Amino acid sequence: MAEEIVNRIANSKLITFNLEDYYPEGERVVFDVKDWLLEGFVLREGEFREQAKNHNWSQYEGKFIALTCSSDAIIPAWAYMLLATYLQPFAKKVITGNLETLETVLYTDAINKMDVSDLTDKPVIIKGCSHKPVPKNAYLLLIEKLQPVVKSLMYGEACSSVPLYKKPKK
Repeated sequence: MAEEIVNRIANSKLITFNLEDYYPEGERVVFDVKDWLLEGFVLREGEFREQAKNHNWSQYEGKFIALTCSSDAIIPAWAYMLLATYLQPFAKKVITGNLETLETVLYTDAINKMDVSDLTDKPVIIKGCSHKPVPKNAYLLLIEKLQPVVKSLMYGEACSSVPLYKKPKK
């Protein structure tokens, strides 16, 4: 008589943590200030301010914005700050940098707000594959959040995980 097949993974106390579940929904937009510079390199304050004043900022309603300059121009901090003052009433979040920096900031906010007390002294596996852009830094931030409370941490899938951390026995 054949033995019954038991799914030990399904019966384990292992908790799968998927960072993708914390992906902030909303459109991401890169706003390149290069187009507002003289020949893509020189910021003329008067012209820059005039373009900012006349720009249709409402088109960024509910969006996440990454302010950047794709040329080698040196952009003073006040220029990004000025743009942020116009974007603030519309955008969900405004940062200086690229899309990966934006995703890192969004995940930092989400991870900082997480209540992980229900994971105290439990084995946790951090799911590795995702269909949404999860930056590498988000995984490191998650480790920082989880390691003080969990029993153990692994990465990957339950059937093929990589051990990362095990709480020392007292």
